[in-house]
Amino acid sequence: MGGLFMCGIIGYAGVEPAAPILLDGLERLEYRGYDSAGIALAGGLRIRAAGRLSALREKIPAGSVLDIVGIGHTRWATHGAPTEQNAHPHRSDGGLYTLVHNGIIENYEALRAQLQAQGVAFHTETDTEVVAQLLEYHDTGDPLATLLAVLPLLEGSYALAVLYAPRPDRIFCAKRRSPLLACMGATGALLASDAAALLPHARSLYRFEDGEAAVLSREGIVFYNGAGEMITKKPTEIARHVLCADKGGYDHFMRKEMAEQPEVLRLTLEPLLRGGEIHLGEGEAALHDPMAIDRVLFLGCGSAWHVGTAGRLVTEELTGLPCAAELASEFRGGRVTVNENTLVIVISQSGETADTLMALRLAREAGARTLGIINVEGSSIALESGSVIYTKAGLEVAVATTKAYSAQLAAVYAVAARLAQLRGSISADALRGYLHALALLPEQAEAVLRDTEAEALAWAEEVHEKEHVYFLGRHTDYAAALEGSLKLKEISYIHAEGYPAGELKHGTISLVEPGTPVVAICARPEVTPKTQSNMEEVRARGARLYCVTNDPAVTAHRRILIPKTHPLLGTSLAVLPLQLFAYHCARLRGCDIDKPRSLAKSVTVE
Repeated sequence: MGGLFMCGIIGYAGVEPAAPILLDGLERLEYRGYDSAGIALAGGLRIRAAGRLSALREKIPAGSVLDIVGIGHTRWATHGAPTEQNAHPHRSDGGLYTLVHNGIIENYEALRAQLQAQGVAFHTETDTEVVAQLLEYHDTGDPLATLLAVLPLLEGSYALAVLYAPRPDRIFCAKRRSPLLACMGATGALLASDAAALLPHARSLYRFEDGEAAVLSREGIVFYNGAGEMITKKPTEIARHVLCADKGGYDHFMRKEMAEQPEVLRLTLEPLLRGGEIHLGEGEAALHDPMAIDRVLFLGCGSAWHVGTAGRLVTEELTGLPCAAELASEFRGGRVTVNENTLVIVISQSGETADTLMALRLAREAGARTLGIINVEGSSIALESGSVIYTKAGLEVAVATTKAYSAQLAAVYAVAARLAQLRGSISADALRGYLHALALLPEQAEAVLRDTEAEALAWAEEVHEKEHVYFLGRHTDYAAALEGSLKLKEISYIHAEGYPAGELKHGTISLVEPGTPVVAICARPEVTPKTQSNMEEVRARGARLYCVTNDPAVTAHRRILIPKTHPLLGTSLAVLPLQLFAYHCARLRGCDIDKPRSLAKSVTVE
């Protein structure tokens, strides 16, 4: 593997023992990768372990590690199994270079073959090791110059932190298409792939741009461009209140983050809705000359695509414009059909999702106006979008998103209404009612989370041993069905699928047997009668029906009743008990809820 942004890297060069600082940083980054971990110290010690960070801690000699410079890594495996041998840090065959890496080296096989032909021995299955071997093979005695000479040979993405044995007082680092941050703390210089690891040490940080490099030491940080020329960078403030990685008394981060959703909705909506008006801030630029917009395209992956699916339906209904929601990975695989009259709304929590970033670049190259809905300030997608709206979800540690998803939905709702207002496709009264309902969502979300947990637990107690669960919904309820099914499969490992309710009978209904759990979402009154008909179809095949609805007349084996809201906003409330249901299924099955197998928080592999 190369590392990914879904892995974590940390480095320290200062005056204190490095190992405790590295381990603390890795603990803050473990939600980014957790199937192996390791540290390397400038004095030569390298310790790696398969499994969680606790396995690494157990291998470090207590009180005997005094080196003051080192690097660390927590891994989510791609190239090579999650073994100690494949764990970072990786070392060159002669021991000159030791490094950690986030990203992926796409041409590593060709580079490896070239080096092996020259007699270089490899010891792992990873793509990262080729970087260490290249550095030693091309070593000039000047580690920065060597690094800058090797980087053009690498295809793909990387954030690299490198130790050079003859200079044990330095860390050399560089970045391309994978995040890298640095800061000066009270006792030395630090680098990391995520601001969460730097929070205890500094109030501001430096963000690397693609092609930049740096040298860290106890004296400070010196930055360079790709030509090896020193450059000056300005630090940015760390938003400390959004980086708290603490469970707050809950058993799991996911449960805490679900509970934070009402406040996250408030924080996201408050700057967007002021005085009964919509204020998109920087995002307003994407809507200039609104009558020239003839199409809206939503791009995202995973839950962000589900947000786009809901956003497509809401925007289409409010504006009358043709809208589409496309998986960013699929957008990249076909002919680009956007132009200067297309509004492309790009949705990503981390702002670093590789497929989404590449899709954004294609859209911009085609001349489309682009708007990013992002949770991380200064991230790649935020910086490259024509304009941006930041959600206020804060740090989300659990791999399965909850609060970031809800914040993204809220932002999409505001954008849809503003575009409709600018185009004159919504009356003043209708807009007033919509915005009133939108402003009530935080309060209603609080009530749903408080009042539905007992019933969601009852659902889970009946369903958690089942093998298959199907989710049904129409229109925006379908978007909720998609997200509910994803939450269940992500964290409980129960096979779950979300379907447009009318489509189940076109094939998949053949899988419904007596006792099969089917979850129906009926939160959009206009389509509820049709969904009820589909519910009867599966009930006739012996399905056990569970329903989330705001209509007391809808019946099911078990039912969760949620408050009524604007017909287009029901997804935001319907998804909350589905999150609780998934959470309790996973808990009853004994799953690792915050760190589900084979998943990681932010996917920057294409």
